[in-house]
Amino acid sequence: MTQGVIFDIKKFAIHDGPGIRTTIFFKGCPLACWWCHNPEGLTLSEQHIHRQERCLGCGDCAEHCPQNAIDPSNSGSLINDEKCIGCRTCVHTCPSEAHEFIGRTVSVDEVVQEIQKDIVFYDESKGGVTFSGGEPLMQPDFLIELLISCGQLDLHRTVDTTGCTDAGLLLKVADSTDLFLYDLKHMDADKHREYTGLTNKKILNNLKLLAGHGASVNVRIPVIPGFNTDDENIERTGAFVSSLPGVNAVSLLPYHAAATGKYSRLGIHCFASGTHVPTDQEVLSIADRLERFGVQVKIGG
Repeated sequence: MTQGVIFDIKKFAIHDGPGIRTTIFFKGCPLACWWCHNPEGLTLSEQHIHRQERCLGCGDCAEHCPQNAIDPSNSGSLINDEKCIGCRTCVHTCPSEAHEFIGRTVSVDEVVQEIQKDIVFYDESKGGVTFSGGEPLMQPDFLIELLISCGQLDLHRTVDTTGCTDAGLLLKVADSTDLFLYDLKHMDADKHREYTGLTNKKILNNLKLLAGHGASVNVRIPVIPGFNTDDENIERTGAFVSSLPGVNAVSLLPYHAAATGKYSRLGIHCFASGTHVPTDQEVLSIADRLERFGVQVKIGG
């Protein structure tokens, strides 16, 4: 049975496609966007976090660790990542919940069993399942088996993607996908590389490919002041999206700082920490400019 690494299963999601949904969050992403609101999904591997502020210094975790991967000190419990095998003994023995693992390896059957628990809600709301991340296409075998299994249950299947993947793989996934939520961050290749780590060439080409393939696509644009809110980029975005036959709508996703605490816990620098949250008027202005191209715009997921 194919396995994959996920970091969350969100029940009763209402912003990841139509109706009430179950969203499966995959670990691993080819991009490193400055404003990412799911930094725990950037790496494919499981992550062991020690919350220093919660540590009591009792030494229980070190005493019970079967690999001797924890060395207590006056500053807390120090983890040897080379010795740690991810058994989670420290999580179960710590009285103050100072240890945490982000990510877990699961089988297709395990995920499908969780999804099936909510079928009644999908039926009533015309909802379904969304595969998000991270980037779900970084675990292609796992994703495709899940899509096929959900198709056999007659569930609506949505894939939330950066579009930064192999074109052939994307079309293969499209054969078992009812809706794509497709991220479009910036039209300029250099600016895109500066803020995400990679150029947008593959992303734009793949979006045109999906549209031409007849796939159902909703474009999602993060609204990041100082990055993609200038007039030139909005005009280029509107012209590009309006030329795509398969695009149903555009969603504007205003930047928020809610993920700042995640970066701190993960020990990752948050490059967007100084970015201001766009005002309602700023977002409405962008929506108005896009609508002039005949694009249907929604604010929020």
